[in-house]
Amino acid sequence: MIVFGDINKKKERVLKMLEQTLSEVYTKFKIHFYQEMFKQLNSRETSLTTVELFCVEIIHALKNPTVAEFANFINVSSPNAAYKINSLIQKGYITKTQSETDRREYHLQVTDKYYNYFNLSQKYVNKVVERSKDFFTAEQVEILDGILKDMSHELMQEVVIPPVEVETQQ
Repeated sequence: MIVFGDINKKKERVLKMLEQTLSEVYTKFKIHFYQEMFKQLNSRETSLTTVELFCVEIIHALKNPTVAEFANFINVSSPNAAYKINSLIQKGYITKTQSETDRREYHLQVTDKYYNYFNLSQKYVNKVVERSKDFFTAEQVEILDGILKDMSHELMQEVVIPPVEVETQQ
């Protein structure tokens, strides 16, 4: 006979394991990125503050937001957002382009200089994915991808960013 208390205890234990594993994976991606950033800092190839780095990553994730969209997303006033944006423009990490449909709006785009940073973390993601080819079956990768998509779309609704366009071969 299955007791509901046992099922709930098992579910709680498994969810705690999931929490620990997700935290570990997230931390490893983050820490690897920081290691690569410090290599850049040591070679004097960087000039971003931590807050600026966060801002440019948000601008990249939002895929060419307007100034207002960026300000709303990070929940700051327009003048505060403008200050952050101008600093990033001066340092060459983003550009600001006037909207063709509403001349009062400006869209923010990241530059190649930003992509040098972005590639620091993306290269590691690519390396982990490449390693997964030899470690997991295609079916396991498909299941993992489905789970991660569900997490992103269904369980992380507080963070709304435009979807990533991925080319798939069939």
